[in-house]
Amino acid sequence: MKRYNGAPFAAVRRPAVLALAAVAAVSALAACSSSSSAGTSSSAGTSTSAGTSASASSGATGIKKGLVVYFIPKDTQNPYEVLADQGGEKALAALGGKVVVSSGTADTAAAQIPSIQAAIQAHADAIVIAGNDPSALCPSLQQASAAGIKILSFDSDVSCGSSPDHLFINQADTASIGTSEVDILAKEIGSSGQIAILSAAASATNQNSWIAYMKQELAKYPKMTLVKTVYGNDDPATSLTVLQGLLSAYPNLKGIISPTTVGIQASAQYLDTHKSLLKKLTLTGLGLPSQMKPYVKDGTVKEFELWNPSNLGYLAGYAAAALASGTASLTPGSSFTAGTLGSYKVLAPTTGVGPSIVLGPPTVFDVANIDQFNF
Repeated sequence: MKRYNGAPFAAVRRPAVLALAAVAAVSALAACSSSSSAGTSSSAGTSTSAGTSASASSGATGIKKGLVVYFIPKDTQNPYEVLADQGGEKALAALGGKVVVSSGTADTAAAQIPSIQAAIQAHADAIVIAGNDPSALCPSLQQASAAGIKILSFDSDVSCGSSPDHLFINQADTASIGTSEVDILAKEIGSSGQIAILSAAASATNQNSWIAYMKQELAKYPKMTLVKTVYGNDDPATSLTVLQGLLSAYPNLKGIISPTTVGIQASAQYLDTHKSLLKKLTLTGLGLPSQMKPYVKDGTVKEFELWNPSNLGYLAGYAAAALASGTASLTPGSSFTAGTLGSYKVLAPTTGVGPSIVLGPPTVFDVANIDQFNF
């Protein structure tokens, strides 16, 4: 696998992250399951191969050999993103293709646009992107689509309408992620008190969608008050700074939801060394079990949830290969087999989301099950 940072030829990968990704790529999340529902309306999709690097396969699946898929994560240094990219690499390797990982080190659309241009220049067959902005990437992605490249988003969707048409690989049902986060916190704080959200980037589509559902779910808990949403930009230092600001501004804060693996880990690290705060404050969110395990075991965090990011990337890799080979399309009900994950169907567009596939439900981690997961 090649991992590029920003400009196409500046390679990066931290050794510690490499080790984490190597372990996590082979792990499986039992709770992840395929979606079995399909809509009835259709979304335009084509069945011709994009790019010039692939040749027809004689295999029964009809997947072309030699496919080149560019994975463009939010950034190249977030361990969650690395695990997802590693899953994509595993999928393409099994199919006789390859993944090129290319992005910047900041969670901005500007850092991702050079990678889209690099994919166009390389005549890639598909792009799989975790959008740092819902709309700023659309002109570049439309240019890639016009060049014959299949477009997929994963983890964080883009809102491009039909310019270009694309498939969203959703990690879990968006509404259930947002509502379950609130429900977990409500259970732990007695459904009352001031709470805050420590998010990633303010422009991140997935974060904003989850937060919208969190706010809707809070209507069920009239004694819980959302006092502030802050943004750590998926940077540990920034996340720590905004956390400390929250604690200073709201001394009666009872709960924090951090729906980002970077934010929840940074918060847990701080609370772990300031345990007096745990007498009145509860932390939950979305985290990697490998990072959160010590904080669960020592009581800093009682419960959090996530899906397997390696499986998300793996599913995206198979979907990209199927679209690029013409064995699947964006039409609702179109299906393909995603290796060891089984069969998936394309879901019909809904409000704010185009054709999509859902990996499966998230898993709630606590002291009773945390040792069962290693990603």
